[in-house]
Amino acid sequence: MDRRQQYREQTRHEAKRIALEQLAGDGIAGISVNAIGKRMGITGPALYRYFANRDALLTELISDGYHDLADTLETAVAGAKTPAARLRAAATAMRAWAVAEPHRYLLLFGTPVPGYEAPEHTLAAANRAMTALLAAVGEDAGKPTRSTLHKQVAAWGERMGHGALTPRQQHWGLTVWTRLHGVLSLEVADQFALSGIDAELLYKAEVEALVAWWAPDS
Repeated sequence: MDRRQQYREQTRHEAKRIALEQLAGDGIAGISVNAIGKRMGITGPALYRYFANRDALLTELISDGYHDLADTLETAVAGAKTPAARLRAAATAMRAWAVAEPHRYLLLFGTPVPGYEAPEHTLAAANRAMTALLAAVGEDAGKPTRSTLHKQVAAWGERMGHGALTPRQQHWGLTVWTRLHGVLSLEVADQFALSGIDAELLYKAEVEALVAWWAPDS
């Protein structure tokens, strides 16, 4: 990498670091290209040489977030030997990531940004995290089903590259994804504050219910 490329990458990295600080402090509405440029000692228009617009910067933050989460999940499940152990490891790692970086979690899984449409490549980044979670799927000993839901799940699996799994396995993976994110989203948004319920205990109970459903003996 020559000096010019190195400077470009350093500038982009610094801009994204400041954008994440803005995101943590004031949410998505707080991300300002002009303010980032001012912090870096350059003009907002000059920063547009590195990011076409604010949406392009958001796209990078979203893509980076999905890849970081996927790296976290892949590392967590790598040493686990059974479906139950892989699910517990992935779920624990996912919650730890979300609680440590709630602003990044909400950027990925919170309220959609008005007027923003994520490019196709962010879907591929998001699918990495789903693929890591599907590594927890064990054998499918159930009977094949032809339900409308499972047909839709099978079509989704083919599009996303999970066609080697049965529709039942894919359905289980999607159920894990939705149930765990349901608890996490409420926890990160501080919705349990007045309930007296320990969100971590509730989350662990969901994990164990999912293990009992699919892999009770592992």
